[in-house]
Amino acid sequence: MSSTRSAPRIVVAGAGMVAHRFVESLLSDGGEWAVTVIGEEDRHPYDRVGLTSYFAGASTTDLELDRGPMRDSRVRFLRGRAVRRVDRDSAEVVTADGERVGYDRLVLATGSYAARLAVEGYDHEGCFVYRTLDDVVALERFVQRRAAELGRPLVGTVIGGGLLGLEAAGALQGLGVAPTVVQSSDRLMSAQLDLPAGAALRRLIESRGIEVRTETITTRIDADHRGRVRGLEFRHGEWGNADVVVFTVGVRPRDELARTAGLRVHPRGGVVIDAACATSDPRILAIGEVANFEGQCVGLVAPGYAMAEVAATRLRGGDGAFAGFDVSTKLKLSGVDVASFGDAFAQTPGALDVVYADPVAGVYKKLVLSDDAKTLLGGILVGDASAYGALRPLLGGALGGDPAAYLLPEGAAAPPTGDLPDTALVCSCNSVTAGAIRSAVHDQGCADVAGVKACTKAGAACGSCVMMIKKIVGTELAASGKTLSTALCEHFPMSRRQLFDAVRVSGLTTFSAVVDRFGSGRGCDICKPVLASILSTLTGTHVLDGENATLQDTNDHVMANLQKDGSYSVVPRIPGGEITPEGLVVIGEVARDFGLYTKITGGQRIDMFGARLEQLPDIWRRLVDAGFESGHAYGKSLRTVKSCVGSTWCRYGVQDAVGMAVRLELRYRGLRSPHKIKLGVSGCARECAEARGKDVGVIATEAGWNMYVGGNGGFTPRHAELLAEGLSDDDLLTAIDRFLMYYVFTADRLQRTAPWFADLDGGIEGLRDVIFEDSLGICGDLDAAMARHVDGYEDEWKATLDDPEKLRRFASFVNAPTTPDPGLAYIAERGQGRPATDAERADPAVFIAGSVLEVRR
Repeated sequence: MSSTRSAPRIVVAGAGMVAHRFVESLLSDGGEWAVTVIGEEDRHPYDRVGLTSYFAGASTTDLELDRGPMRDSRVRFLRGRAVRRVDRDSAEVVTADGERVGYDRLVLATGSYAARLAVEGYDHEGCFVYRTLDDVVALERFVQRRAAELGRPLVGTVIGGGLLGLEAAGALQGLGVAPTVVQSSDRLMSAQLDLPAGAALRRLIESRGIEVRTETITTRIDADHRGRVRGLEFRHGEWGNADVVVFTVGVRPRDELARTAGLRVHPRGGVVIDAACATSDPRILAIGEVANFEGQCVGLVAPGYAMAEVAATRLRGGDGAFAGFDVSTKLKLSGVDVASFGDAFAQTPGALDVVYADPVAGVYKKLVLSDDAKTLLGGILVGDASAYGALRPLLGGALGGDPAAYLLPEGAAAPPTGDLPDTALVCSCNSVTAGAIRSAVHDQGCADVAGVKACTKAGAACGSCVMMIKKIVGTELAASGKTLSTALCEHFPMSRRQLFDAVRVSGLTTFSAVVDRFGSGRGCDICKPVLASILSTLTGTHVLDGENATLQDTNDHVMANLQKDGSYSVVPRIPGGEITPEGLVVIGEVARDFGLYTKITGGQRIDMFGARLEQLPDIWRRLVDAGFESGHAYGKSLRTVKSCVGSTWCRYGVQDAVGMAVRLELRYRGLRSPHKIKLGVSGCARECAEARGKDVGVIATEAGWNMYVGGNGGFTPRHAELLAEGLSDDDLLTAIDRFLMYYVFTADRLQRTAPWFADLDGGIEGLRDVIFEDSLGICGDLDAAMARHVDGYEDEWKATLDDPEKLRRFASFVNAPTTPDPGLAYIAERGQGRPATDAERADPAVFIAGSVLEVRR
């Protein structure tokens, strides 16, 4: 070590995220320090906030924080060697192996531990907490081993429906476990959400196949004769199956060192600190979850980081002070957007609520305002938390517009952009203001979000503020005549359009080759599906061929749509909605023989629900043998071409709408794109096929076909605009070919044709020039690309059935490929089987085995 005797001796008890931040901040002034960090875990500090990403493929190394501070010559890092005692008289700490380490100042950053319910059986094999990397690694290993022993997927229960509980449920689901969340209160995330928000969140969670039980108290955990979990008993005598139990009922501060050392500890736990983070012993500070400030301990990283900065500033001779707890939270569960910030429960006297709710879309938004409706006090966002990064910095300040404009899908006023005051807190985790971000752009030359993150640490923790950072950086760069990076993600420094062109020109055909040449790292859930789509378009290979199979989203990976109960739906292609009686009979027989629920979709097709993973190949074989093929209901590709009956039957029809719809669907089937594509063909101006609500709409006239583009339904409906009139059949196909390929070539990730079209230079006139006048000189490329697609099309279902290697993927269990998932349960309703509710599963009068429906009364 380069430190000398005169260097202050700082001992840090704990090596978590907050301790890491403290050491990093302390060393940043370049001064002489002799720092000893003592951590109980035998690991480098890691991102506990991102723990759930471990189950999405992140390795333990991926989760590690920057090793730089712990490798600094001024730091001695003792990992796997917990502090067992503090000797205040000699100013020393004693480690578990007996080493005594002297200090001038001691910083307690021991964090907290995960609590377990004090119920009988809490320590049975199969009971876990969800707190550390060791916890999640042990959970993963147990699930894999136990599932192999039982020969079936496990059933899991998460006790605790807070933020961590929902993340744990998502982790279990990612391991193939059928999870149930048990919450003692009347709603999920009751500390952050009001009743309507909790109800909206419950619908979202249940739609992901995670069961929820509220107002449920666990009284005992049962085990088999070998002491392994087999179920839970609830108050009032109810009982539920479980092979694995995860406790997420809260955390308790690790304050035992402070207690034995005689420091002041709050009656409810935690080392009492003042605004300078000092304990009752002026030589000892406490930061993070172990610290109790004004009677409160909070298990969030943002206030811990703020304390770390204050403690480091104080040791350097500064005047930092901890301002109190910011309890803003954002759920980190894929596909579920939830955020809560500020005075979410409107406890401020005179506070006003502005609420927007759309139960059908699963959206609930609330802003809490001061009594004059000008100052933002807090808010709740469920189902669509995209505004969190923009609204959070405005907390405590003027909202600056009509509150409804921040909540409605299409507001009268634009949401906040980069025009925030310098004092606005953009990144609450790392206490970074808008002014600090602007300074990073202008004074330190940061030209993108990654640069700002490196300079300021804004966005480096939970990531919820990244979009706001991007807006600020873009605004500042534009003001100085520069442009913001359009990087797809941290692994590719280019937009989707640029990446598409790079792959097309280079001729590369695998993800590894593309990332080696144009990117870095191992990819993520943003760039992998994008590359999968691009490679599918350019190479025409099967989605499960080679390494590209690992890039697919869940639905593409099994070529079926995952449903809320973990089963799948199968949608064969029915071009134009036209089907023969023989075809209807086959679909009916397949649905009957496999016990599937059938539904005619809005796109004039028949959807069959309730198929198990191992059943999919058998279902496909029956359909393929009858002449059907994949309807690509699972992919970002052409879904359907809806049509009326046109001139074939209708007395008003002026063109053969069905014939044109069939022709279009067979031409564009399987076309992979940035988002799903829907077409419609109406045989007259009465528009029975609703063509103007489609990405491409075709309406017949006496003079030919009128072509409309850029429409869609969904959350933000938009009517398509007229592109051309009176087109012949061949001219119509050429125009659609070029429109779709231009979209595939140039659209951003997950961008529908409507917003893509709205962003095009020149609007509708510019699009006409590209398609009909070849203003960009690319029509030949567009025509050739579509020709390759049409000529190279193959049915993905049939290709899979012909490939034994691909068929190996369709087994619920490696060691029992035909064993049905026992977690699937159905009940009769209107003559068909649908997923059973919790109450129905518990009813002894109902018996369900696999997907065979039997009812006993």
